[in-house]
Amino acid sequence: MHKALGIISIKGGVGKTTIASSLAADLAANYRKKVLLVDANYNAPNLGLHMDIVEPDKTIHHVLDNKTNIEKAIHNRFGVDVIPGSYVYPRKIDFLKLSDKINKIKDNYHFVIIDSSPSLNEELLSTMLASDALFIVTTPDYPTLSCSLRAANLAKQRGKPIAGIIINKVRDPKYELTLQQIENSIEIPVVARIPDDKTATRAIYTRIPTPIYNKNSPFSKEINRLNAALTGNAEKLSLVRRIFPISPKKEEVNRQLLKEDFYTSLFSNE
Repeated sequence: MHKALGIISIKGGVGKTTIASSLAADLAANYRKKVLLVDANYNAPNLGLHMDIVEPDKTIHHVLDNKTNIEKAIHNRFGVDVIPGSYVYPRKIDFLKLSDKINKIKDNYHFVIIDSSPSLNEELLSTMLASDALFIVTTPDYPTLSCSLRAANLAKQRGKPIAGIIINKVRDPKYELTLQQIENSIEIPVVARIPDDKTATRAIYTRIPTPIYNKNSPFSKEINRLNAALTGNAEKLSLVRRIFPISPKKEEVNRQLLKEDFYTSLFSNE
């Protein structure tokens, strides 16, 4: 099991970096996986702040500029190996080298999670080329959905499989797009539906990944359920669900299909 997963969106503010850091931290803490987390949002990197890396000495920029080996840019936080970005880097770099650099150490990890740029340019393309599969993060509104559709089309043009849609910041379902509307528009299954959770905001303030800050928050629980599918494990059900079985939600069915299809096809050689 040595796979790179790109977390993408072409609209800022959807919580992409929060989700990338949370997936990585939860995989390490609760599934005992070795994870590399990479900041590929080169012009506006802030993954380090989510992982309590404020002033990194070596970054992905130095790696892509051939100023350091990729191993020397790794910082370990919360059980995760992190390669942050440089907030200000004085030289132009070749973003498309990312895939070659990651491939050098990819086999040392169960998962490589790449936090992409929200810009529809070579920065986003570098994440797509370096990833084995992609997750698109969206919020349940029309402007973001249109951006997500463009991201999906670009990924399909590049022949990159999209493992699923992650809907984040669900606030008022009565006035938001439904899961079915989003699936029908993008033609990709929704594999997580995350409520707008103040815990995530508090976690960012403290520079602690949300699943570490509060593993029982609604945000953390949905991240954990998605990671269960990625690792081939059963989802943890609440006591009520165990006593009184009810029909699963659509995203739960999609995660089961993700586990059976994505996990089996990609990770069967572990």
